[in-house]
Amino acid sequence: MRYFTLLFSLIIPILLSAQKDLPRGMAPQEWSLLQSGLYDFPEELDGITDPPPYPVRAMAEWEEIQALAVTWTSFKPILAQIIEYAKEECEVIVVCSDSNQVKYELTNNYFLPDLNNITYLQAPYNTIWIRDYGPNCVYANDVDSLYIIDWIYNRPRPKDDLVPEKIGAFMNIPVYSTTLAPTDLVHTGGNYLPDGMGTAFSEELVLDENGVGNSFGVTPKTEAEIDQIMNSFMGIDTYIKVPNLPYDGIHHIDMHWYLLDEETLLVAQYPEGTADGPQIEANLQYVLSNYTTPFGTPYKVVRIQSPPAGNGTYPPFGDYRTYSNLLYVNKTVLVPTYDPQYDEPNLEILRQQLPGYKVHGIECNSIIGSLGALHCITKAIGVADPLLIQHKPLENVVDYYEPFEVNAFIQHRSGIHSAKLYFTTDTTQGYTAVPMTFNDADPHWTGYIPAQLAPTEVFYYIEGESNSGKTLTRPMPAPAGYWNFTVDFTTGTSEIPAALAEMAPLFPNPASAITCIPVTSSESLEGTIELVDMLGRTVQTIYSGSIPQGESKYFIFAQNFEPGTYFVRLQTELVQQVQKIIIR
Repeated sequence: MRYFTLLFSLIIPILLSAQKDLPRGMAPQEWSLLQSGLYDFPEELDGITDPPPYPVRAMAEWEEIQALAVTWTSFKPILAQIIEYAKEECEVIVVCSDSNQVKYELTNNYFLPDLNNITYLQAPYNTIWIRDYGPNCVYANDVDSLYIIDWIYNRPRPKDDLVPEKIGAFMNIPVYSTTLAPTDLVHTGGNYLPDGMGTAFSEELVLDENGVGNSFGVTPKTEAEIDQIMNSFMGIDTYIKVPNLPYDGIHHIDMHWYLLDEETLLVAQYPEGTADGPQIEANLQYVLSNYTTPFGTPYKVVRIQSPPAGNGTYPPFGDYRTYSNLLYVNKTVLVPTYDPQYDEPNLEILRQQLPGYKVHGIECNSIIGSLGALHCITKAIGVADPLLIQHKPLENVVDYYEPFEVNAFIQHRSGIHSAKLYFTTDTTQGYTAVPMTFNDADPHWTGYIPAQLAPTEVFYYIEGESNSGKTLTRPMPAPAGYWNFTVDFTTGTSEIPAALAEMAPLFPNPASAITCIPVTSSESLEGTIELVDMLGRTVQTIYSGSIPQGESKYFIFAQNFEPGTYFVRLQTELVQQVQKIIIR
């Protein structure tokens, strides 16, 4: 466990504030405490402070879970709805001070018809924000033993900081803690999105809170050292970090992004030039231009509209009404909602993306002003024996007449007995099953969907059975859930325009971090992109070489330049373009 050495005059305000609705961000008295330098991390700590003894894999949020944990304190009407939906999918663990009081309130105040599948962990806590301080699940050797990883919580809330150890003891799961130098690490669950295949996303908050001059008393670390800790404790091989947003004071990525699967990013969208929209878009374009999915393919992007607050304002003048702060609970997806005119279109987007899942909205206007919603107040505990299915879904094709090869990585600690591929062109007529065969050279399982005549749409899913007898499908709600692709034929050709390269508007502008330069070219052209000063002198050559046909993105790291007015100049044989950019 972690302790804080506090002056007596500071103890009382913090303890009193624990009884109130502390925000997800830092309360003023907490910030004063953090800046006071009174932290003291003793040598004797609970939990295992060495990294796990085997290579580990961080669990993705769409994987099968045995339990969902919540803390019964503030915003109870929202918690009651989460519990009602989640207990139909898994055990719900309610961290509380009095289990009898929780049972009474659920039954009499929130009218739950039954309390089945709910367990109660009586343990100390400070706040509701269990996403940030709760346990992080990893598996040894991909699918073997389940471990909990406990980071140092980035808030001066010592009771919250102990909850992962309490849950580990309650569920008999070993807890590994990043609490002892040189692997001491401050982190928060809301600023962490893993894909289950070794990639994770965060904002640069994790660098700030562990770097030189940090307020937590942890050993200052470089980015490479942070990456190494995340690799050894979490199994993260590719750790993607994007700049903090200018108006979001807590810098938690789950307020703006979410991973729907290994290759699909759900991204909050604002009206052009509004709130953090330009920086969100610049961060996204940077990721799309510099990283690929674990399958080696470009990320897909699903945009979901962020509505204004009730008074029509956007951040920083109104609340972050986020829909990306959702959560998977096995075959159910819970989504924050705010206003019917925005809720219904956004819920429909998610239902289209996640066929077969039960998508439920829970109204979150009361909580969002505290900088959090559904994802922020829940934490999932993975199953003890995962049957892991990882698959790159097939894409739409044109003029394709061969069988469709379907590959999947399927694992279980007892081994895989068999795998099947189910497909159909009409979900109302049921699916046809074909066996998949194991290729031990790769290793993966392979099956084939017969060639299809165009035009048609194909629906399919995968089922695995372990040697121990466990079965699981992916998508999890199959056959109601599925992947799909279309088979079509060529309808004609388009006229090729004259060669031209053109810059779209830079964003964000004014700039303070990553700024994106979008370029569209009708064919491959040689060109240069330069940052120049007011006198036309080249400050930096951003790019020189072949500008590819189609859309491409280039980036300025504005924090590397002195504040002022500059110009971005695109030069090819056929065109020269200039745009002004202000660096703050």
